[in-house]
Amino acid sequence: MITGKAPEFDLPALAGGRQSLRDLLTAGPVLLAFFKVSCPTCQLTLPFLDRLRRGKAADAPQIMGISQDDAAATSNFNRRYRIGLPALLDPSGEIGSGRYPASNAYRITNVPTLFLVEPDGRISLSVTGFDKAEMERLGRRFGVEVFTTTDRVPVLQPG
Repeated sequence: MITGKAPEFDLPALAGGRQSLRDLLTAGPVLLAFFKVSCPTCQLTLPFLDRLRRGKAADAPQIMGISQDDAAATSNFNRRYRIGLPALLDPSGEIGSGRYPASNAYRITNVPTLFLVEPDGRISLSVTGFDKAEMERLGRRFGVEVFTTTDRVPVLQPG
């Protein structure tokens, strides 16, 4: 997993078009969430990230999912788990890009992996797997209570 300066990327967006890290950072900090639809820990984590997105304060970081799956699988995942996060596609076969260019640039070994990238491009937080304490810390940064009293979540779950 990479630390320091976040690698630049330019990826296809699930909603159409393309998006680069540079474009995202013009609006402020961004939480990048690398995931795979078949990953049980991603299935646990992404709905809570979506809760952060829905309840965030106006000045909270934006959240961007980066899927290691194709558009159809990612759309189905979003529908099944009721996720409204915008998503980019880290293509596994886009011509000239190689396999998973953004995931490789960020040295992803497990999913989910989260990176909080500050406007200057510096990575200020990285988390692999599900970590309840880190999710609560992100919640404080977003101004959102991530977990309710009825949520049954593990303290840690590796990716």
